[in-house]
Amino acid sequence: MQKKTEQQRTELKDLGEFGLIHRIQQQFAPQHKESVLGIGDDAAVIDTGADMYTLVATDMLVEGIHFDLSYVPLKHLGYKAVAVNVSDIAAMNGRPKQFTVSLGLSNRFPLEAIDELYAGIKQACRNYNIDLVGGDTTSTRAGLVISITAIGEVAKDEVVYRKGAQENELICVSGDLGGAYMGLQVLEREKQVFMVNPDMQPELDGKDYIVRRQLKPEARTDLVYDMKDVGLKPTSMIDISDGLASELMHLCTQSGVGAILYEEYLPIAKVTYDTSVELNIDPTTSILNGGEDYELLFTVKQSDYDKVKQSAEIIEIGYILPKEKGVVLKTKGEQIIPISAQGWKHF
Repeated sequence: MQKKTEQQRTELKDLGEFGLIHRIQQQFAPQHKESVLGIGDDAAVIDTGADMYTLVATDMLVEGIHFDLSYVPLKHLGYKAVAVNVSDIAAMNGRPKQFTVSLGLSNRFPLEAIDELYAGIKQACRNYNIDLVGGDTTSTRAGLVISITAIGEVAKDEVVYRKGAQENELICVSGDLGGAYMGLQVLEREKQVFMVNPDMQPELDGKDYIVRRQLKPEARTDLVYDMKDVGLKPTSMIDISDGLASELMHLCTQSGVGAILYEEYLPIAKVTYDTSVELNIDPTTSILNGGEDYELLFTVKQSDYDKVKQSAEIIEIGYILPKEKGVVLKTKGEQIIPISAQGWKHF
């Protein structure tokens, strides 16, 4: 009798989140002409027949994986859950319009806790001028799960994908980077101190900015409006959720190009830099691999340089190279080193 062959088992951690997404993407080609873009960008693009595309983005936050309720206020969590989805719409150069919220709840959450969560969601509705239009609730055996689907729109001639970067274009980023990551490190440190001695008060003096960057990030819809006002349209764009290095790799892979970043131009707030040094973390590592800043990373034509300079919020950090040059960083010491994506890993 022939011995039964053991079925092969592939661990998800070996494939990674983006490997899994790519595997799924290969199996599901769009069947309808209205499905302009499906899996593979910050949002799906749907042609509704008018002058606008509809954008659809979904994100899920899971307790114990994406947030820790021992130091994350429920109101902030509700706000952040909306903001991270709005950020995906902004990354397509679009404007958010509606969203749905689905919750998985255990019986350890009283009504008052859910009210607090929705107070944050309501604040996000006001700030981003977006409407809550539905959702779902279900029970879970433990923990809290929040899944949000955001719907937006963008003019057909203004949509921006990850795949449009061209050789010699400028690489730009909004705001400063690494703050959310260092805010998380500080919160985790204080949690460990509290677990050892519950009588100790948290030492967060001077850390307000980075803690806020972690607990209550802002989607950069303001920059989308500002760029439109000055006639600036990026050639490619992505939001920074998993870290600058990871997001740059996505842009380059989908555009079929290489890139060089200049360490001296990477934007970092003083408190982020100082906290990195305090915790013995290389500040450049915080910038490249931290994640959760929800700033926008994008490329622009060199002919648009004057438009870029009109915004104090836009910083040029490098430029696009031919694919064979790879994705590299030029350090302050004039060394050229390869960039690898070491951001958030989900499995």
